[in-house]
Amino acid sequence: MHVTAIIAAAGAGRRLGAAKPKQLLDIGGGSMLQHSVRAFLGHPRVADVVVVVSPDLTTLALAGIEPSRAAALRVVKGGERRQDSVANGFAAVAPESDVVLIHDAARPFVSADLIDRTIDAAAAHGAAIAALESRDTVKRVAGDGRITETIPRETIYLAQTPQGFRRDVLAAAIELGRSGVEATDEAMLAERAGYHVHVVDGDPGNVKVTTSADLDAARARMASTGKPARTGRAGTGYDLHRLVEGRPLILGGVTVPSDKGALGHSDADVVCHAATDAILGAVGLGDIGRHFPDTDPRWKDADSLVLLREAARMVRDHGYEVGNLDVTVILERPKIRDAVEPMRTRLAEALGIDRDRVSVKGKTNEGVDAVGRGEAIIAHAVALVRSR
Repeated sequence: MHVTAIIAAAGAGRRLGAAKPKQLLDIGGGSMLQHSVRAFLGHPRVADVVVVVSPDLTTLALAGIEPSRAAALRVVKGGERRQDSVANGFAAVAPESDVVLIHDAARPFVSADLIDRTIDAAAAHGAAIAALESRDTVKRVAGDGRITETIPRETIYLAQTPQGFRRDVLAAAIELGRSGVEATDEAMLAERAGYHVHVVDGDPGNVKVTTSADLDAARARMASTGKPARTGRAGTGYDLHRLVEGRPLILGGVTVPSDKGALGHSDADVVCHAATDAILGAVGLGDIGRHFPDTDPRWKDADSLVLLREAARMVRDHGYEVGNLDVTVILERPKIRDAVEPMRTRLAEALGIDRDRVSVKGKTNEGVDAVGRGEAIIAHAVALVRSR
């Protein structure tokens, strides 16, 4: 599924009273626009991003974006109204896009999990919007200050972005907007075009910066954490190899004295293979066979620590870093206790993290099945990655 994100950043932000558009104001570590763009460029399921800005800001929109991701970014000029700007952005969306997300640049703290939820709901239902259920009693008030109605709060939701749409649904909504229908967002246009828009759980931290007080709060948040709130993702890995005579037993980059070693195309390091699958899986990048297939002669007898190091680089390129890794090796013999600490060191170096974030444990299979008979070795891994 090809997902494109449109970042709406053409507004003037006059309510903030700043000398320049609010989305260009620095909140620490970059402007609101830069943080919003990075959130989508760094998301593993978002293929490309279209930024819509006022005509005089097209160059500034690319400032601070990592060169390795700049090719996935397009900048287009905005229109007079928000819906005009989004229409301009939609015109620049790749023909192969299946789902299009729309996000306000003034929400710089959008999380990867919220992006995931919106993509899934848009793909399933055609149109979706992140929103928070009201926690307060809601009153309808007349112009003279009188309460005219109490609205059941369980029916009231406060809209956020991102909003997500299947391509055909958004095309119909934008076409309706071009016909003269006014709307505050594309979800409203989709509703008026006859589509059902589904709500996904929003995020209280996904605040919109509108006033000077909001700006102060955003800067304080960045100052206290050094970056927007991080989101974590978990992945699991598994590997099994037969044990044969005449092969070295290499685990976590360490050669363990043994009369048998693992049989495989590379060095058959089950620890590194399981760890590689775990970190790739956490970011939705498939498994080791997808990136380093055993049909490719380049990986014949390859050092699996090199493969793990490359997988860690791919994870970083997608906006994440490895938080911690836990590996369990299941092997009847030999015992691996003397190799555990060197393994932790090698794995940590390959991942670019501190050694205390890596755990390696050894277990036996109590004589059961091929592992218990000493014919095979297994490794399980669990990894947590977090947004950078």
